[in-house]
Amino acid sequence: MTISHADIVQRGWDAVGRGDWDTLIADYLPDMLFVMPGQADELHGTAAFRGALENLGAALPPGFEITALRQISDGDEVVSILNWKSAKCDSSQLAVLFRFAGDKISEERWFVDTVQWQACF
Repeated sequence: MTISHADIVQRGWDAVGRGDWDTLIADYLPDMLFVMPGQADELHGTAAFRGALENLGAALPPGFEITALRQISDGDEVVSILNWKSAKCDSSQLAVLFRFAGDKISEERWFVDTVQWQACF
């Protein structure tokens, strides 16, 4: 049975929730690209991505919590729409674009209101 791209992305979010970086990284290409909120910082490759995951708490607003999550899939792209809140923000949304090459993620790109995001720290 072939797993859908949306299911692969969901498996990744589930792994993030458990702090299971090995399961998460297994679904990415070794030369993947990760673009963080603000679109100014790029990480290339799973080693750099893994390093950022080890410090995930510092990259997220204090008290960050995903309150709802859904996937929109079209061909080799999946968009996750996250409803979230934090200690300083009662409610917001962000989108994360995942691009695939075959059954592996080649790119993850976050789209977030950076002004609000920074105000939540």
